[in-house]
Amino acid sequence: MPSSEFTADLTETLCVESTPSPCGLVIFGASGDLTSRKLMPSLFRLFQRNLLPDNFFVLGFARSPLGTHGFRERIRKDLSEQSAATPQTVENFCEQTYYLPGSYDDPALYQELKKWLRDLDTRHDTQGNVVFYLSTPPRVYGAVAENLAEAGLLQQGGQKTSWRRLVAEKPFGHDLDSARQLNASIAKCLAEEQIYRIDHYLGKETVQNILMLRFANAIFEPLWNRHYIDHVQITAAETIGVGLRAGYYDTSGALRDMFQNHMLQLLALVGMEPPSSFEANHVRDEKRKLLQCIRPFCPQDVEQHVVRGQYLAGEVEDQQVRAYRDEDKIGQDSETETFVAARFMLDNWRWRGVPFYLRSGKRLNERRTDISIAFKPVPHSIFNPLLPEHLAVNILTLNVQPLEGIALRLQAKRPGPKLCMSTLDMAFSYHDVFGDHPPDAYERLLLDVMLGDQTLFIRRDNSETQWSILMPILDYWQKAGSARENAGLTFYPAGSWGPQAAQELIQKDNRMWLNSND
Repeated sequence: MPSSEFTADLTETLCVESTPSPCGLVIFGASGDLTSRKLMPSLFRLFQRNLLPDNFFVLGFARSPLGTHGFRERIRKDLSEQSAATPQTVENFCEQTYYLPGSYDDPALYQELKKWLRDLDTRHDTQGNVVFYLSTPPRVYGAVAENLAEAGLLQQGGQKTSWRRLVAEKPFGHDLDSARQLNASIAKCLAEEQIYRIDHYLGKETVQNILMLRFANAIFEPLWNRHYIDHVQITAAETIGVGLRAGYYDTSGALRDMFQNHMLQLLALVGMEPPSSFEANHVRDEKRKLLQCIRPFCPQDVEQHVVRGQYLAGEVEDQQVRAYRDEDKIGQDSETETFVAARFMLDNWRWRGVPFYLRSGKRLNERRTDISIAFKPVPHSIFNPLLPEHLAVNILTLNVQPLEGIALRLQAKRPGPKLCMSTLDMAFSYHDVFGDHPPDAYERLLLDVMLGDQTLFIRRDNSETQWSILMPILDYWQKAGSARENAGLTFYPAGSWGPQAAQELIQKDNRMWLNSND
């Protein structure tokens, strides 16, 4: 068989999706924004792609007195605004949705929920399989799990003929102690294999592609180390402010909101060693090992290698916007950071001496998340009079959002004189190649929960390790904040790339941030 035919057949085989076994999905907090904006539209797209089991139902559970009729009306409205589906397709989907109003801390309601699940299981023949999705404030996670357990709703069938799984949204804890307490509370009710701590970044196509790019291509893995890579940059920039999340954000800040989960997970995927197989625990084992290699921050390290900022008034996308302290529900003396830049060092054989620069913030110049791997410069230039420092370094960039893709920056000859060199970007866009935008991250993650695949979810030890990395920074800021003159908070105008201190952080190492217009 010619190799081209073999490749085509193999590719087609590897692109087959699996359909989950029959199951029901109970969404706690079903009247909230996440359900309307992400969960129901993602489930509907899975329904359109025939990736939901035929025997399936969604049961919304929340305090709002919607009822099934009101819940379906809301779904119809949300889907009509977000998709071009036919009314009949929407109606077929809505017929599999229900709603039960109640309080999360009322044990009697869980007995009512138990009756509903029994009836819906009979009606839809879901074989006792249920996913419980916690789209609620994290402070009630433990109470919901305990009430579910007391009502006997987390028990799996004999010989595992039926299963029960629980999905928890971020933030998973406010600090290391609260994360440990929350983990311990849930662990009393479920086994770790039943718990899915969700980080929606891990469902993005480009993030999933990191492992395939590294471990399925012989040209990259031999270069993926301190001998060839100069440094790594990870940027998660937003143009929006706090919006409707002010109450949560002002008690959280950028370090807890972005670094504890998204940013450290991206770092782990870039830096981890090859797992023995593409199996959930093998992948998560290697991520844990990598996270444990991050050099701990002492107070002096925080001063020198971490920058925290807060946005002032400015112009974003041609519109004047308010300062953070002028946002609704934000105090005039708030010390909450809306921007963090930090230099991480990894103490292991592969990455010794290679800095990882991470930055994330709100009200920045543009919305984008990407990972840039900057390779070392050539050691010698044969192109006189060009010196090695005149040649731009090779950069591999993984664009996570908004336009997912991959780009590789090279030096190449331009047409014309014999010595005429230019920087060339070889770029791959998911939209250009496949003709459509990749599926939403929640589609991938919801499907994986139903399939029982935990590869893209956070394991307990990983979650607590991530908190332990950041606690010295949080503790230092808390102590410094009590002495106002040493709080260390810097300011930046909205629409910029953050405070000047962030530029100085990387310039001290004779490097510069890579922005999309560079």
